[in-house]
Amino acid sequence: MSENQQARIREINISQEMRTSFLDYAMSVIVSRALPDVRDGLKPVHRRILYAMNDLGIVAEKPHKKSARIVGEVIGKYHPHGDSAVYDTMVRMAQDFNQRYMLVDGHGNFGSVDGDAAAAMRYTEARMSKISMELLRDISKNTISYQDNYDGSEREPIVLPARFPNLLVNGATGIAVGMATNIPPHQLGEVIDGVLALSKNPDLTIPELMEYIQGPDFPTAGQILGKSGIRRAYETGRGTVIIRAKVEIEDRGNGKQSIIVNELPYQVNKAKLIEKIAELVREKKIDGITDLRDESDRNGMRIVMEIRRDANANVLLNNLYKHTALQTSFGINMLSLVDGEPKVLNLKQCLYYYLEHQKVVIRRRTAYELEKAEARAHILEGLRIALDHLDEVIALIRSSRTTEMARQGLMERFGLSEKQAQAILDMRLQRLTGLEREKIEQEYAELVKLIAELRAILADEEKVLEIIREELTEIKERFNDKRRTEIVPGGLEFIEDEDLIPEQNVVITLTHNGYVKRLPASTYKSQNRGGRGVQGMGTNEDDFVEHLLTTSTHDHILFFTNKGKVYRTKGYEIPEYSRTAKGIPIVNLLGVDKGEWVNAIIPIREFTDDDYLFFATKQGLAKRTPLSSFANIRNNGLIAITLREEDELISVRLTTGEKDIIIGTSNGMLIRFHEQDVRSMGRSATGVKGITLDEDDLVVGMEIVEENTDVLIVTKNGYGKRTSIEEYRIQSRGGKGLKTCNITDKNGKLVAVKSVKGEEDIMLITAAGVLIRMPVDQISQMGRNTQGVRLIRLEGEQEVATVAKAQREDEIEDEIEDEIEE
Repeated sequence: MSENQQARIREINISQEMRTSFLDYAMSVIVSRALPDVRDGLKPVHRRILYAMNDLGIVAEKPHKKSARIVGEVIGKYHPHGDSAVYDTMVRMAQDFNQRYMLVDGHGNFGSVDGDAAAAMRYTEARMSKISMELLRDISKNTISYQDNYDGSEREPIVLPARFPNLLVNGATGIAVGMATNIPPHQLGEVIDGVLALSKNPDLTIPELMEYIQGPDFPTAGQILGKSGIRRAYETGRGTVIIRAKVEIEDRGNGKQSIIVNELPYQVNKAKLIEKIAELVREKKIDGITDLRDESDRNGMRIVMEIRRDANANVLLNNLYKHTALQTSFGINMLSLVDGEPKVLNLKQCLYYYLEHQKVVIRRRTAYELEKAEARAHILEGLRIALDHLDEVIALIRSSRTTEMARQGLMERFGLSEKQAQAILDMRLQRLTGLEREKIEQEYAELVKLIAELRAILADEEKVLEIIREELTEIKERFNDKRRTEIVPGGLEFIEDEDLIPEQNVVITLTHNGYVKRLPASTYKSQNRGGRGVQGMGTNEDDFVEHLLTTSTHDHILFFTNKGKVYRTKGYEIPEYSRTAKGIPIVNLLGVDKGEWVNAIIPIREFTDDDYLFFATKQGLAKRTPLSSFANIRNNGLIAITLREEDELISVRLTTGEKDIIIGTSNGMLIRFHEQDVRSMGRSATGVKGITLDEDDLVVGMEIVEENTDVLIVTKNGYGKRTSIEEYRIQSRGGKGLKTCNITDKNGKLVAVKSVKGEEDIMLITAAGVLIRMPVDQISQMGRNTQGVRLIRLEGEQEVATVAKAQREDEIEDEIEDEIEE
């Protein structure tokens, strides 16, 4: 290596060099590519496209020009990036479903809401839209500053005059390095009203500004649920709004309904949405849609979903909101460049910085016009002097041998400037007529008046603000339109107006196969005692009512699943059906996952600290939690108990804190203990040991001990018995318990432990789906150490899989009437 080469080598810290280089790169992306300027709401590429179109004269009043010509101008002079990047940006500026107020007027195929790409730039044409002309208005009047382009051969604007607040009107989306912006579009008239109000009263608060600016206004319309997300975004610069499609439910006759989608949430792909709905229907995650078609045309959007007669359209719609893009969230992050630095801005700051920019624009424009007016007045003053001394001026010019001598003579004789003397020399003879002389005097008088006005404007900020107000009002009158996005009650702040829903006693049923419905309690009370009661419940032969409870339309209903989750609805939110209808699948009402099923339903009037929920799991854990811990449950459910691996929630019961608990296992053991042996613990706790299990043992049931009850057990080979609760002494929690059944090869392990009074029916379902129903009082009462009697004759390798209590049909109406009277 030569000495020369060695002299050029310098040692650097690679860590420091990487840090510096990456920071330079990050700032370049932030400032020169990804983030909009708060003043004009444009990123550099948008600004360069509009400036290039204006420079080429491709304005709103002129014919469209090929997109390729525009893109070539942009990348050749201002934007040193790929042509596809520029063209894709220009395409988005021309899409009516992407920009609230399109800045480019496109001609040809510029894509669709179905996600279709635009045609190649050689096929499409474009020009500036009328409203984008307002972004560049007065750009030639020294209203903004310029900078060199990438190679120093051209000059480009640093910012546009932006005669309307484009940052909020059209919004912005961009991903920089370590930061991103997502500003929603707004309605032009509302934003201008907000700017006008702030210009009159700089002390306005954000809630006061929200009286003018209601919230985002998306080009695809739709609905925003609630104002809490909007308020948070406007106050802090960050927030989330929930957007829903605009949907109507149409009656098709014969009791059938259709769901009609007319407007989609912002940036939702219609074709992908329809594909997703079809996929959910195919996988039976959405049940009840019989036909799905897209009837959209040039007159508007229309997606049609025909609903099966027995399906509830409102419940189905809620399920669609949950599982598809018919409901989406828009995360607002109002990040933009302020004096070249990225800042998160609240609503007032966005309007303030725009207003400050407009003050600069108006002052610079006024100063430019003042300079022009003063220059012209200066010339006119010279012409007036020449006209006042016309004969002498003519004589001086005639006596001068050269133009330069004449100019110097005029300057010395009449005290004129060089420009004034030159203007006299350039004056045509026709200006010497009386009429022309009057025009000069009139123009001069007008200029004197204009100069006084312009100087007054520069000296008085209120006059500047008044001009801003006038020009913004004029833009509003020209371009204002109706708000598209409707803001409806909903979201986190939504409170059901129960005053509009009559409170009445109802019966809620859930079948073994997962169909739920609500019936007025009067359905039963109107029958005579001793009638069939629930005859015609609408269940299939292989289905039956497993959970039946009486409650009120205003009560909370808690649904607990085997996965340890709890879901909550109000009584009136469960669809009402006739006695002959089977109801709707529970998956259409709750967000239960595949392999998750409801194994407990508990109605709650008030969430008090005096009552408890008692839990038991398959692996023998028990937990007691105050009912008040479940007062706030999200729509998508809540963890009611944290389960260990391969554990499941077996049972949940509502207690007073003073009850005895029994837990039974598959190996025929049963423990009875007081519930206070299990200390009260939090909602997310796992619990403590309720019963000690052998290695091959599992919990099959947990019940609350009531007076005059029996313990009913059923084994997998179809044997069963009843045993008085008095035969089970109270023990301490966590022990092995007492033998409740003699387990042999003949009867098999226990599959169920139930607390019964003898007035119920018991349902036995085999692994093959065979179902038998029998009255509990027909099952023999025996001691603990017996194996029971045969309840069902099983053939071959069949086994009892599930056991459930069901209200005896002729007892249901009596129980309901008794509860109503109480």
